[in-house]
Amino acid sequence: MESLPEPVLIRILAAIPAVDLVLACRLVCCQWKNLVDGAELWILKCQQEGLTRAESDADNWQNFYFLSKKRKNLIKNPCGEEDLEHWGEVENGGDGWKVEELPGDFGKEFPSEEVHKYFVTSYEWCKKAQVIDLRAEGYWEELMDTTQPKIMVRDWYAGRSDAGCLYELCVKLLSENEDVLAEYKSETVTIPQDNDASWTEISHTFSSYGPGVRFVRFEHGGQDTLFWKGWYGVRVTNSTVTVEP
Repeated sequence: MESLPEPVLIRILAAIPAVDLVLACRLVCCQWKNLVDGAELWILKCQQEGLTRAESDADNWQNFYFLSKKRKNLIKNPCGEEDLEHWGEVENGGDGWKVEELPGDFGKEFPSEEVHKYFVTSYEWCKKAQVIDLRAEGYWEELMDTTQPKIMVRDWYAGRSDAGCLYELCVKLLSENEDVLAEYKSETVTIPQDNDASWTEISHTFSSYGPGVRFVRFEHGGQDTLFWKGWYGVRVTNSTVTVEP
């Protein structure tokens, strides 16, 4: 192995699982450590697995590789397929939260055919939240503190066409001790009665938020503005939180 040209050795190493490269191969010798810590090996692995990125945007190809492979929606049960499972700190104003099938009464189909249900609020304020543990999801402390990858937040909301409603979104980046390090809070969105019931996406991207982020707290909610008994308030679904490569 010592006599192999580096380009050949890099191709051999590129066939090894990424975790083994970092935890085992880079400990073999100084040469292997330099190759595993260098860009060329990870550029090749990205090419082999179809992970594309502009060369000018590349600061750390190893981090880009791992972030790309880990990229997923960190919100559990975003569309109500499991009722209110995984949602905590639930505030059930009026008749509380309910899960309904799309499109629902006086509603419209969602833009994606993969979404089949939504959560709907009642005549007093309803809220629900999830707290995402980034370390438990595989985002190690050094990565969050030095690379500070972008954290993308999205949510979808709609009213029913025969009733007005309110909607709010609040997302916080929290430290180990749950101190707020960064926060996004939407305005209170007012949807009038006799609206077209179309779905609207709201999004925010956290970047350059500083070291120490360990948790993401996602909270949304609303109510109807007519105070009708039942579920005439805002509808929400397909909530997402992703850590971007």
